[in-house]
Amino acid sequence: MDVAAYLERLGLDRPATADITALRVLQERHLAAVPFENLSIHLGEPIVLDPGALFDKIVRRRRGGFCYELNGLFATLLRELGFDATLRSARVFGQDGVLGPPFDHAGIRVELDEPWLADVGFGRFSRFPLRLSATEAQADPDGEFLVLDAPYGDIDVLQDGKPQYRMEARERELADFTPTAWWQSTSSDSNFTKGPTCSLPTKHGRVTLAGDRLIVTTHGERQETRLSGDQEILDVYRKEFGIDLDRVPVRP
Repeated sequence: MDVAAYLERLGLDRPATADITALRVLQERHLAAVPFENLSIHLGEPIVLDPGALFDKIVRRRRGGFCYELNGLFATLLRELGFDATLRSARVFGQDGVLGPPFDHAGIRVELDEPWLADVGFGRFSRFPLRLSATEAQADPDGEFLVLDAPYGDIDVLQDGKPQYRMEARERELADFTPTAWWQSTSSDSNFTKGPTCSLPTKHGRVTLAGDRLIVTTHGERQETRLSGDQEILDVYRKEFGIDLDRVPVRP
Protein backbone atom coordinates (compact mmCIF):
# COMPACT_ATOMS: atom_id res chain seq x y z
CA MET A 1 0.00 0.00 0.00
CA ASP A 2 1.13 3.54 -0.77
CA VAL A 3 0.62 4.84 2.75
CA ALA A 4 1.69 8.39 1.82
CA ALA A 5 -0.98 8.57 -0.89
CA TYR A 6 -3.66 7.28 1.48
CA LEU A 7 -2.68 9.81 4.14
CA GLU A 8 -2.69 12.57 1.50
CA ARG A 9 -6.27 11.53 0.68
CA LEU A 10 -7.07 12.17 4.36
CA GLY A 11 -5.06 15.39 4.53
CA LEU A 12 -2.73 13.97 7.19
CA ASP A 13 0.94 13.43 7.86
CA ARG A 14 2.14 10.03 9.05
CA PRO A 15 1.60 9.77 12.82
CA ALA A 16 4.73 9.40 14.88
CA THR A 17 3.19 6.79 17.19
CA ALA A 18 0.40 4.22 16.85
CA ASP A 19 -1.57 5.41 19.87
CA ILE A 20 -5.13 6.47 20.68
CA THR A 21 -4.43 10.10 19.81
CA ALA A 22 -3.38 9.09 16.30
CA LEU A 23 -6.33 6.70 15.97
CA ARG A 24 -8.78 9.45 16.90
CA VAL A 25 -7.33 11.79 14.29
CA LEU A 26 -7.27 9.08 11.61
CA GLN A 27 -10.90 8.08 12.17
CA GLU A 28 -12.21 11.63 12.30
CA ARG A 29 -10.34 12.65 9.13
CA HIS A 30 -11.36 9.48 7.29
CA LEU A 31 -15.01 10.12 8.04
CA ALA A 32 -14.69 13.75 6.92
CA ALA A 33 -12.80 12.99 3.69
CA VAL A 34 -14.14 9.66 2.41
CA PRO A 35 -17.90 9.44 1.76
CA PHE A 36 -20.14 6.60 2.81
CA GLU A 37 -21.70 5.69 -0.55
CA ASN A 38 -23.17 2.83 -2.57
CA LEU A 39 -22.71 4.38 -6.02
CA SER A 40 -20.85 1.42 -7.52
CA ILE A 41 -24.04 -0.66 -7.25
CA HIS A 42 -25.92 1.94 -9.30
CA LEU A 43 -23.10 2.47 -11.80
CA GLY A 44 -22.78 -1.21 -12.65
CA GLU A 45 -19.35 -1.48 -11.00
CA PRO A 46 -18.44 -4.69 -9.15
CA ILE A 47 -17.73 -4.62 -5.41
CA VAL A 48 -14.26 -6.16 -5.08
CA LEU A 49 -13.05 -6.82 -1.53
CA ASP A 50 -9.36 -6.77 -2.33
CA PRO A 51 -7.03 -4.19 -0.75
CA GLY A 52 -5.49 -3.29 -4.12
CA ALA A 53 -8.87 -2.74 -5.77
CA LEU A 54 -10.14 -0.79 -2.77
CA PHE A 55 -7.04 1.39 -2.72
CA ASP A 56 -7.54 2.19 -6.41
CA LYS A 57 -11.18 3.11 -5.83
CA ILE A 58 -10.94 5.05 -2.57
CA VAL A 59 -7.50 6.65 -2.85
CA ARG A 60 -6.64 6.93 -6.55
CA ARG A 61 -10.18 7.51 -7.85
CA ARG A 62 -11.16 9.46 -4.71
CA ARG A 63 -14.41 7.60 -4.20
CA GLY A 64 -16.04 6.23 -1.07
CA GLY A 65 -17.79 2.97 -0.36
CA PHE A 66 -19.85 1.05 2.16
CA CYS A 67 -18.74 -0.78 5.30
CA TYR A 68 -16.80 -3.71 3.85
CA GLU A 69 -14.86 -1.40 1.55
CA LEU A 70 -14.23 1.50 3.94
CA ASN A 71 -13.39 -0.50 7.05
CA GLY A 72 -11.59 -3.14 5.02
CA LEU A 73 -9.15 -0.61 3.59
CA PHE A 74 -8.93 1.47 6.78
CA ALA A 75 -7.93 -1.65 8.76
CA THR A 76 -5.16 -2.25 6.22
CA LEU A 77 -3.92 1.33 6.66
CA LEU A 78 -3.95 1.00 10.43
CA ARG A 79 -1.84 -2.14 10.27
CA GLU A 80 0.62 -0.41 7.93
CA LEU A 81 0.92 2.36 10.53
CA GLY A 82 1.74 -0.10 13.30
CA PHE A 83 -1.69 -0.65 14.88
CA ASP A 84 -2.93 -4.08 15.93
CA ALA A 85 -6.18 -3.84 13.94
CA THR A 86 -8.48 -6.72 13.01
CA LEU A 87 -11.88 -6.97 11.32
CA ARG A 88 -14.96 -8.18 13.15
CA SER A 89 -18.32 -9.31 11.81
CA ALA A 90 -21.42 -7.57 13.15
CA ARG A 91 -25.18 -8.07 12.93
CA VAL A 92 -27.14 -4.85 12.51
CA PHE A 93 -30.29 -4.17 14.53
CA GLY A 94 -33.30 -3.32 12.37
CA GLN A 95 -35.82 -0.59 13.10
CA ASP A 96 -37.91 -3.24 14.91
CA GLY A 97 -34.96 -4.18 17.12
CA VAL A 98 -34.48 -7.54 15.42
CA LEU A 99 -30.92 -8.56 14.57
CA GLY A 100 -29.93 -8.94 10.95
CA PRO A 101 -27.77 -11.77 9.56
CA PRO A 102 -24.09 -12.41 10.34
CA PHE A 103 -21.58 -10.38 8.28
CA ASP A 104 -24.18 -7.63 7.88
CA HIS A 105 -21.49 -5.13 8.86
CA ALA A 106 -17.70 -5.06 9.27
CA GLY A 107 -16.11 -3.22 12.20
CA ILE A 108 -12.51 -2.87 13.38
CA ARG A 109 -11.10 -3.84 16.77
CA VAL A 110 -7.86 -2.06 17.67
CA GLU A 111 -5.71 -3.31 20.55
CA LEU A 112 -3.87 -0.57 22.42
CA ASP A 113 -3.54 -0.37 26.20
CA GLU A 114 -7.18 -1.48 26.06
CA PRO A 115 -9.41 -2.57 23.14
CA TRP A 116 -11.06 0.07 20.95
CA LEU A 117 -13.74 0.03 18.25
CA ALA A 118 -12.86 1.95 15.09
CA ASP A 119 -15.55 2.34 12.43
CA VAL A 120 -15.54 4.54 9.31
CA GLY A 121 -18.20 2.57 7.44
CA PHE A 122 -21.54 2.81 9.26
CA GLY A 123 -22.83 6.16 8.05
CA ARG A 124 -23.90 8.38 10.93
CA PHE A 125 -22.02 6.82 13.83
CA SER A 126 -19.29 7.84 16.25
CA ARG A 127 -16.77 10.40 15.00
CA PHE A 128 -14.13 8.96 17.34
CA PRO A 129 -13.12 5.43 18.38
CA LEU A 130 -15.06 3.85 21.26
CA ARG A 131 -13.56 2.12 24.30
CA LEU A 132 -14.76 -1.47 24.19
CA SER A 133 -13.99 -1.96 27.89
CA ALA A 134 -15.95 1.10 29.02
CA THR A 135 -18.88 0.54 31.38
CA GLU A 136 -20.12 4.12 31.20
CA ALA A 137 -21.69 6.05 28.31
CA GLN A 138 -19.20 7.68 25.94
CA ALA A 139 -19.95 11.17 24.63
CA ASP A 140 -19.27 11.87 20.96
CA PRO A 141 -20.19 14.72 18.57
CA ASP A 142 -22.71 12.35 16.93
CA GLY A 143 -24.36 11.07 20.08
CA GLU A 144 -23.90 9.14 23.30
CA PHE A 145 -22.58 5.61 22.89
CA LEU A 146 -22.82 2.65 25.20
CA VAL A 147 -21.01 -0.68 24.84
CA LEU A 148 -22.72 -3.66 26.47
CA ASP A 149 -21.84 -7.32 26.85
CA ALA A 150 -23.96 -9.66 24.74
CA PRO A 151 -24.26 -13.48 24.59
CA TYR A 152 -21.31 -15.63 23.47
CA GLY A 153 -18.78 -12.87 24.12
CA ASP A 154 -20.35 -10.52 21.56
CA ILE A 155 -20.70 -6.76 22.15
CA ASP A 156 -23.74 -4.57 21.56
CA VAL A 157 -23.14 -0.94 20.55
CA LEU A 158 -25.90 1.56 21.36
CA GLN A 159 -26.21 5.11 20.04
CA ASP A 160 -28.44 7.46 22.04
CA GLY A 161 -29.99 4.44 23.74
CA LYS A 162 -30.82 2.62 20.49
CA PRO A 163 -28.98 -0.62 19.62
CA GLN A 164 -26.97 -0.24 16.40
CA TYR A 165 -25.14 -3.54 15.96
CA ARG A 166 -23.84 -6.64 17.73
CA MET A 167 -20.14 -7.32 17.07
CA GLU A 168 -18.53 -10.75 17.29
CA ALA A 169 -15.44 -11.48 19.34
CA ARG A 170 -13.96 -13.65 16.58
CA GLU A 171 -11.41 -12.14 14.19
CA ARG A 172 -12.34 -12.17 10.48
CA GLU A 173 -10.54 -11.76 7.17
CA LEU A 174 -11.78 -9.29 4.56
CA ALA A 175 -12.57 -12.15 2.16
CA ASP A 176 -15.03 -13.56 4.73
CA PHE A 177 -17.40 -10.68 3.90
CA THR A 178 -17.47 -11.36 0.13
CA PRO A 179 -20.71 -13.43 0.01
CA THR A 180 -22.68 -10.87 2.05
CA ALA A 181 -21.19 -7.96 0.08
CA TRP A 182 -22.43 -9.66 -3.08
CA TRP A 183 -25.89 -10.09 -1.56
CA GLN A 184 -25.96 -6.48 -0.38
CA SER A 185 -25.07 -5.27 -3.88
CA THR A 186 -27.45 -7.49 -5.86
CA SER A 187 -30.52 -8.49 -3.81
CA SER A 188 -33.78 -6.57 -4.17
CA ASP A 189 -34.15 -7.05 -0.40
CA SER A 190 -30.95 -5.10 0.29
CA ASN A 191 -31.25 -1.46 1.34
CA PHE A 192 -28.25 -0.66 -0.86
CA THR A 193 -30.02 -1.60 -4.13
CA LYS A 194 -33.06 0.59 -3.45
CA GLY A 195 -31.33 3.77 -4.58
CA PRO A 196 -27.99 5.61 -4.69
CA THR A 197 -26.83 7.42 -1.58
CA CYS A 198 -23.73 9.41 -0.67
CA SER A 199 -23.09 11.01 2.71
CA LEU A 200 -20.47 12.92 4.70
CA PRO A 201 -20.44 14.50 8.16
CA THR A 202 -19.96 18.26 8.33
CA LYS A 203 -18.76 20.47 11.15
CA HIS A 204 -22.30 21.03 12.39
CA GLY A 205 -24.25 18.13 10.90
CA ARG A 206 -24.34 16.05 7.74
CA VAL A 207 -24.82 16.32 3.99
CA THR A 208 -26.43 13.48 2.02
CA LEU A 209 -27.40 13.02 -1.62
CA ALA A 210 -30.04 10.31 -1.97
CA GLY A 211 -31.02 9.95 -5.62
CA ASP A 212 -32.03 13.49 -6.58
CA ARG A 213 -32.65 14.65 -2.99
CA LEU A 214 -30.00 16.81 -1.33
CA ILE A 215 -30.41 16.60 2.46
CA VAL A 216 -28.44 19.01 4.66
CA THR A 217 -28.69 18.75 8.44
CA THR A 218 -27.27 21.65 10.47
CA HIS A 219 -27.49 21.76 14.29
CA GLY A 220 -30.25 19.15 14.13
CA GLU A 221 -32.35 21.04 11.56
CA ARG A 222 -33.01 19.16 8.30
CA GLN A 223 -33.37 20.86 4.93
CA GLU A 224 -34.23 18.86 1.81
CA THR A 225 -33.90 20.11 -1.78
CA ARG A 226 -35.05 18.28 -4.90
CA LEU A 227 -32.42 18.63 -7.62
CA SER A 228 -33.47 19.19 -11.21
CA GLY A 229 -31.61 17.35 -13.94
CA ASP A 230 -28.54 15.17 -14.25
CA GLN A 231 -26.06 18.03 -14.45
CA GLU A 232 -27.16 19.51 -11.13
CA ILE A 233 -26.84 16.09 -9.49
CA LEU A 234 -23.36 15.57 -10.95
CA ASP A 235 -22.35 19.05 -9.76
CA VAL A 236 -23.42 18.19 -6.18
CA TYR A 237 -21.41 14.96 -6.23
CA ARG A 238 -18.38 16.99 -7.29
CA LYS A 239 -18.86 19.97 -4.98
CA GLU A 240 -20.04 18.26 -1.78
CA PHE A 241 -18.23 14.91 -1.97
CA GLY A 242 -15.30 15.42 -4.35
CA ILE A 243 -16.64 12.65 -6.62
CA ASP A 244 -16.33 13.28 -10.35
CA LEU A 245 -18.77 11.09 -12.31
CA ASP A 246 -19.53 11.02 -16.02
CA ARG A 247 -23.14 9.89 -15.49
CA VAL A 248 -25.76 9.84 -12.76
CA PRO A 249 -26.07 6.59 -10.76
CA VAL A 250 -29.46 4.98 -11.26
CA ARG A 251 -31.27 2.10 -9.57
CA PRO A 252 -30.30 -1.18 -11.34
